[in-house]
Amino acid sequence: MKCRQPGCTGTIIDGYCDVCGMPGLSMPVGDARPGFRPATAASGACPQPGCTGQIMDGYCNVCGLPAATAAPTAAAGAESTRTRTSVQLGATAFGSARVTSFGDRLVKRRAAAVKQTGQIGAGLTSVPPAPALDPAKAILPKPDVPLSARICSRCGTKVGQGAENVASRSEGFCPSCGAPYSFTVKLTAGEVVANQYEVVGALAHGGMGWIYLAKDRNVSGRWVVLKGLLNSDDADALAAAVGEQRFLARTEHPLIVEIYNVVTHHDAVYIVMEYVGGRSLKQLLKQRRVANNDQPDPLPVEQSLAFLIEILPALGYLHSLGLLYCDLKPDNVIQVGNSLKLIDLGGVRHANDEDSAIYGTIGFQAPEVPTLGPSIASDIFTVGRTLLMLSADVPGFQTTSEFTIPPAHELPAFAEQDSLYRLLLKCCAPDPSDRFVSAEDLREQMLGVLREVVASRRAGVGSASASSALFESPTVAGHGYPLGSLPQLRQDPSDPQVDFLDRIGGEPVQTRLESLSHPPAWSTGVWLARGQAALEAGRTAMVEECVTHLLDDDPWQWRALWLAGLGALAAKDYGKAQSAFNAVYGELPGELAPKLALATACELGGEYDLAEVLYRICASTDAAYVTPSAFGLSRIRRQRNDLAGAMRALEMVPTTSRGYPESQRLRATTVVAAARTADEMAIAFDAVATAPLEPQVETEARAVLLRRALLLTSQGVVVHRGGAPLTPTVMLSDLADCYRRLAALSTSASTRAGYVDLANSLRPWSLL
Repeated sequence: MKCRQPGCTGTIIDGYCDVCGMPGLSMPVGDARPGFRPATAASGACPQPGCTGQIMDGYCNVCGLPAATAAPTAAAGAESTRTRTSVQLGATAFGSARVTSFGDRLVKRRAAAVKQTGQIGAGLTSVPPAPALDPAKAILPKPDVPLSARICSRCGTKVGQGAENVASRSEGFCPSCGAPYSFTVKLTAGEVVANQYEVVGALAHGGMGWIYLAKDRNVSGRWVVLKGLLNSDDADALAAAVGEQRFLARTEHPLIVEIYNVVTHHDAVYIVMEYVGGRSLKQLLKQRRVANNDQPDPLPVEQSLAFLIEILPALGYLHSLGLLYCDLKPDNVIQVGNSLKLIDLGGVRHANDEDSAIYGTIGFQAPEVPTLGPSIASDIFTVGRTLLMLSADVPGFQTTSEFTIPPAHELPAFAEQDSLYRLLLKCCAPDPSDRFVSAEDLREQMLGVLREVVASRRAGVGSASASSALFESPTVAGHGYPLGSLPQLRQDPSDPQVDFLDRIGGEPVQTRLESLSHPPAWSTGVWLARGQAALEAGRTAMVEECVTHLLDDDPWQWRALWLAGLGALAAKDYGKAQSAFNAVYGELPGELAPKLALATACELGGEYDLAEVLYRICASTDAAYVTPSAFGLSRIRRQRNDLAGAMRALEMVPTTSRGYPESQRLRATTVVAAARTADEMAIAFDAVATAPLEPQVETEARAVLLRRALLLTSQGVVVHRGGAPLTPTVMLSDLADCYRRLAALSTSASTRAGYVDLANSLRPWSLL
């Protein structure tokens, strides 16, 4: 594909030109939004052919289309009607709930590797690409800032509004704080900046000034963006602009807009940056609203998750450099074809910067920022708020619900997907220490939630399995005590005692306990291994001791709650187990292991409805969880005497599963218990014939079926076995053989004699 940039002879390779370096698709970028105020947008006459409207806040007041329009995205497919209620359960006190004051303890935050998939949605779902736009068509014919968007960058007061007999002003001084303001365009078409950049026109007005489209005369006339200051006399704005360049000069990431240069022109500072084509996620939302008769039309949650999963590595990259983004929102994420760009880094600052002005947006900024300053946790908060805005229409988003999350029942998409709502709650937790500790941790959980959401849109069971970094795959425990089927924790490779733990991992439990009582040094991994060994040895007091020590050392140690839940299951304290596993679920909403554990605790505690919901989620999402979930569903339905439902659950187990033979045994015993009609009897005979049953179980099942078949035959009903009708003579003979076999298998003399008598009683009468 040839590069579309004027005068460039390059070829697009991997989305970027091999000569000028520009992306294959392009569009202008937005700007930073200072003072905790929503961003302003473009204005002027609507560029749509035949429309007489005016652009207000970036959108036409007649046709409703944005200044640079893209085709609206089709709505998502049918929504699931599945309802989840696990959030209503109690949860073990955890994290900030275990400490005495706000900020008393902080999560240990670790740097995370940056991951990229090269595809929006990580291959789990599809997202429509953003169409390419002609840069020249994005130019504002009459650049102006609407009165409603004229706000002082220092104090947030509206300025230049005018009054009775007083005209509005584009330049002047704020009546509240005295700060100068200017909303006039500084550069005109054809003007050359720094003897290099030829201005084409104004694109938009942002929080710190006008944004202009220009051509770089020194690089084959490539398109660039010039970002000017709101007012060159504004010290904070000047510092932010210069600071943006300084930070961005260090960044090299395909998801972050590139800074080329910083120049001065007529005593004003301009940042020269990459020209990004496409549309912002805010524009996408507005396009959907226009297509929906001016009614809110949020994105399908799988698309919202896909966008954020794709852009989170950019945040993680900045964090790894010791930088904070501070202003993530739909305005600042641009979709370019099938890729994304993070733009508008005017608010970027060092993590340890306590002096610079803080830039952010009402409704997205975390509540602690004004007092504690920005942090990785406050960036995580903005991710959660962006997810909320993309996926739901929230009245009072920037007022009554500025820092709070509405109840799930007020958010249809989140009420339908409990894991999604849990993810949102953790992102936007009031205490920053309760949020995700890194962008990569959040991304991993988002991927798990996306898998679950996509699975809920289709029928059937999971056909693929995704490896977890935290849990082993579950095992198959059949119809026995289900504790053995729960996944095991993976060992933390960063634990300082990992070599010691690997060495003793295969020792007998008592030997292991002795080694873990005198380790080379204590660590989280050692306490967890000691608690697991104590659990295997049935020493519940030691398990509780390990849990208490872990939580006292780190109130956010969710692995301790997992261990506590296992201990409670073993002690048959199912209410405590539910509470512990529910807390782990809240910490790891994208993991299936806590859901399977919670389902088990609910099943054993008699919470059958919730257990069924959780088992179905696990079975539909991941192939590795199908078999233990199917067995759980079967157990619950047998308890409810829903034998047909129990059989349907067992049919979920794939033939490739190691639990398939056990499922066939359970299916046979279930269908035998349920069979009453001739058709059911035929199915039951086949099930018993094909299932790998123990000899005594198989013979007892045959005897039960033959007795029922005799009763049906006496009522004139014909019963078939293996496709052939059964006669009374054949049934009596076979039943006598069953009794003789049971007598031979019996270890009790009296039982053996009883079976022999039954067999003899079925012998035909004879005069000989």
